[in-house]
Amino acid sequence: MRIGLIGAGAVASYHCAAAATLDGMRLAAVCDIDETAARRVASGCPDAAVFTDHRAMLESGTVDAVIVNTPHATHLPIGVDAAAAGAHVLVEKPMATTLEDCDRLVAACDTAGVALTVGHIQHYLPEKVEAHRVLASGRLGAVRMVRDNRSTDYRPGTRSPWFFSPEIAGGGALMNIGGHCIDRSLWFGGGRAAEMLATTVNRFGSTVETDGAMMLRLDNGVAVSIVVVSDPATRGDLVTVVCEGGIIEIDPRHGTTVHADGRSQLIHRTHPDDIQSAFTAQLADFQRVVQGGAPTVPLEHARHVVELVLAAYRSAEEGSALLLADADALT
Repeated sequence: MRIGLIGAGAVASYHCAAAATLDGMRLAAVCDIDETAARRVASGCPDAAVFTDHRAMLESGTVDAVIVNTPHATHLPIGVDAAAAGAHVLVEKPMATTLEDCDRLVAACDTAGVALTVGHIQHYLPEKVEAHRVLASGRLGAVRMVRDNRSTDYRPGTRSPWFFSPEIAGGGALMNIGGHCIDRSLWFGGGRAAEMLATTVNRFGSTVETDGAMMLRLDNGVAVSIVVVSDPATRGDLVTVVCEGGIIEIDPRHGTTVHADGRSQLIHRTHPDDIQSAFTAQLADFQRVVQGGAPTVPLEHARHVVELVLAAYRSAEEGSALLLADADALT
């Protein structure tokens, strides 16, 4: 399967290396409006063609599938173009910036008969996979609470300008970093969100939120709290899963620890290859979906993540909790 990578941004090199690793796949093309960036990524795969227009790449007959690694609001139009050209689609999260666009992307791929998956990388990171394995085993009993604390940096100038455009990014820290937190918290919590209460903060003169907090009640009774803080003195990325019989702490800087009855066990120690192995596993999953398999991350889950970010914005604006019975109200 010939892969076309559209977007030569921060994680492009991971996608490139993944394609080079897997049997039956190769990176055939890299496309970016910045030709220098595209050539820099393509240099890691000498046979890859370089394009500055994704439509020209699709029309060239060079690729069988695409990885859409572009600004959030462009996921839909690029994905639709790829589907119309008969190319399978792996789109980075968020799936889109509105529920309507999520549905349009699914419909376009269904109509064209091509595969669609959404790159929620949390489901492939080794420290998260090990945590979920323990939860699924039942050794710690039922999950009762999930606490997710994540730092980021949304000071203007610290990232590409499009991240600060509500129209292009769809939001700020919660749409970007918060999407990861929602994704993994739902996965560990084992349910869908039934209620959302959120607060957002705009600092540094930013046009999008730089910080935010979300409290979710899942339909199985699990309580989830998520806090994303921009530019704190102490950076961190810690998920704590509270179960009836113990606690799991997941920190990519150190690994995954199970604590029960006063004793701790490190079940995964962080390795320098963890991030690359996750991207390789994600692309292998995409390959299986193209061959007719079920995706590790269901499209309904990816859509629900977008739904919850939009619900957080509405809750913060209204200053009250939001019941999620009517998803259509969030489009």
